[in-house]
Formats: sequence, C-alpha cells, structure tokens
Amino acid sequence: MRNMESGGAPPAGHPPVAFGKVGVLLVNLGTPDATDYWSMRRYLKEFLSDRRVIETPRAIWWPLLNLIILTTRPGRKGKDYDSIWNRELNEGPLRTITRSQSDKLAAWVAQAGLGETARPVVVDWAMRYGNPSIASRILALQSQGCERILVVPLYPQYAAATSATVADKTFDALKAMRWQPAVRIAPPWHDDPAYIDALADSMRVQLAALDFEPEIIMASYHGIPQSYFDKGDPYYCHCAKTTRLLREKLQMSPERLLMTFQSRFGPAKWLEPATDTTLKALGDKGVKSVAVVTPGFTADCLETIEEIGIENREYFVEHGGEDFARIDCLNDSPQGMAVLQAVVARELQGWI
Repeated sequence: MRNMESGGAPPAGHPPVAFGKVGVLLVNLGTPDATDYWSMRRYLKEFLSDRRVIETPRAIWWPLLNLIILTTRPGRKGKDYDSIWNRELNEGPLRTITRSQSDKLAAWVAQAGLGETARPVVVDWAMRYGNPSIASRILALQSQGCERILVVPLYPQYAAATSATVADKTFDALKAMRWQPAVRIAPPWHDDPAYIDALADSMRVQLAALDFEPEIIMASYHGIPQSYFDKGDPYYCHCAKTTRLLREKLQMSPERLLMTFQSRFGPAKWLEPATDTTLKALGDKGVKSVAVVTPGFTADCLETIEEIGIENREYFVEHGGEDFARIDCLNDSPQGMAVLQAVVARELQGWI
C-alpha cells in the first residue's frame, strides 16, 4: 500500500483497489418503492420495527404491529402516498428531492474544486428505510475509493428516532465489512446561522407570493412521544431554539409564529401543542388565515405535502378557517443547497 500511496505500482498479483477519496452520504428517512399494499407493508414493517422509533416492549409491540397495524395501515397510507406520488418518475417526492440534493451537491463539489483535491470528494445518497439502503451506498462509495465517509443525516434537529438510527444503521453496515472506511456522522444544524438565514429567506419569498397575509404562522415539527423527551432526548429543545432564532430573524412575536408538533401515532402522550388541535382551536377562535412552515424537514414528503397541505388544511377549514398556505421545505432550492454546502464544508475539515 505504501507504493500505491506514493504513486507507484502495486505488487505483482495485487488485486485492484480503489483508494484515496472521501465520500459524502446524504441520508433521509425513506419512502416505499410503490403505493400498493405489499410495498407499503414492507416499508412500514421496517420503519415500525426500529427500536429507536418504537420503544414499546417487544412482547407488547410485536403482536400489535404484525397482527393489527400491518394488516390495516398499509392500505390507508398507500392511498395517502398515491395522492402525492411522482407519476413521471414513479417514486415518492422524498426520493426525487433527495436525489436532486445529492446531484446538486456533487455539482457544487465539482465547481468548488473539491473533486480535484488531494482526496477527491464523491457524493451519494441513501434512505434509512427502503431503498437505496445505507449499507449499499457505503459499499458503493468504498468501491469508488472512498476511505473516509461523511454521513449527513438530513435532520436539522437531533432525535434518537431520526439522527441516531441513521448512525445505528451506518455502524451495522460497518460491522459486515472487513475493510472499514473511517466514518464521521454530521451533527445537527438546528441553530446554524446558514440554516436560520435560509429558512427566513425562503419564508419571506413564499409569504410575499401569497394572495393573503396570514394572521398566524405555525412552525410544525414532527413529534416524538413525551417519554422520549423525559428520558433525555434533546429534540424538543432543538426545535424550540430553531423557532426562537427564526422569530428573531423575522422579527415575529411568539403569538404570531407558533411552534407545534405533528404526526402523533398511538395512544401515548406526545410533545405538545399538537398541530392538528392547534389549527382547530385557531379556527374556533375566529382566525381566518394561517400559513404553516415545517422547519424539521429538509425535503417535502408525505408529512408535509399530504398531512399538512391536505389533512390539516381540512381541519382548519372545518373549524371556520378560510385561507391556508403550506410553505415548501428548503428542498433543493438555492437556500436549501446553501445549508447543505455549509454543513458539508464544515464537517469535511481536516479530511480534504
């Protein structure tokens, strides 16, 4: 290997080995391969079997999951996914957007000259649940010569059920490898100035384009069970700090820019206030116009497009609301890519 590193030829009979590069792996939550019952069942089973996501004891959770939830839920969620499906590419929007983020980040790497450094940078993407898997893309990066890999969980706020499970799956993949690459896991960026600036800029543009001025703006984050927070998960605190910094940047009061939590699942108590009940209460109080932004998501998906844009819009209107707007995520917009570039540039320091 010393000869190879110095530019010399490998010893006679040495198998071909690619080396000397750095990989960047963007990882998002995941999406089913299709909207039919069995595709949805496979996806939901992987997701809801994750002990980071569901901490209920297995003796209780296994029969609930396999005998009830995976019998009824795939059909319902399949209809929800079908309502937002990318027909042209036959895939969920989360896959479309994450791929585009990866492609644009790779283009930035090339333009910035990072692909021509002493350790050239290669960009790829994966999903925690579904395809392409984390393990498959780590192997693909290694096969291209990536001896060091920066894994970027695409979650601005840290939670064990999101960021930590990406790390778990990454290290599970390493366990099966004889020659392991060095790995870094990017930390959350909930309070990064680049992220707050991007959110504020994106919101200003989208709010200005509306044909109404919302009385209330809601920052809706994916929820977690209250018990997870009680055990020490910092997620609520990260969401609260993001919201506070966003209020300061936009010069909005806590009464104008609310913080809520969506996507409750099961009977346990979750973080509050809940997005759905808050929208219903606002309508009941006579609020006629609302805009909802989802700062915890780096790409639009089922939870933003369908849950916020359709389901929660209906709750607001049913309770007397009139004008409702869903603010797009940063996605692969210039603002969104500026955030990913800032995170990757910082976390690659010392490697390139």
